[in-house]
Amino acid sequence: MTGTAAALGAAAFSLSACTDDGTAEAAAEVDQLTAQAERARADAAAATAAIALAPDKSASLTTISAERTAHALELDAEIARAAGGAAATTTAPPSTSVANAPTGVESLSTSLADSARSAADLARTMSGYRAGLLGSISASCSTQVAVLLP
Repeated sequence: MTGTAAALGAAAFSLSACTDDGTAEAAAEVDQLTAQAERARADAAAATAAIALAPDKSASLTTISAERTAHALELDAEIARAAGGAAATTTAPPSTSVANAPTGVESLSTSLADSARSAADLARTMSGYRAGLLGSISASCSTQVAVLLP
């Protein structure tokens, strides 16, 4: 009976995802924005952790951490707006991706390049403010790699 209930629940979820009201598409966009926010938090944590390994780049790494934290907060605000709520005023609790953030300047550089690519790819699938926000995040991450971490 439990298996039947689970199957019916999954079927109901699948049917509701096929409606024409765009809720499934909106939920997918929120999920994608959430993944970008988590990536930003992981990059910020990695930049902070890298300071201990590369104190000579402390100023650059602090800037990267602050900018990626700002990206996460802007994404959180857009997620809240999409959900019809108010933006969070505090930083969200660290996710598992933050706990497993890469350490060191080289791995941070790779992660930022991946973040830039990911945000650019997602920007191409969105429109309006979200596309602009993601494009700006992509440009920022690319600049961080090219200018702050040479």
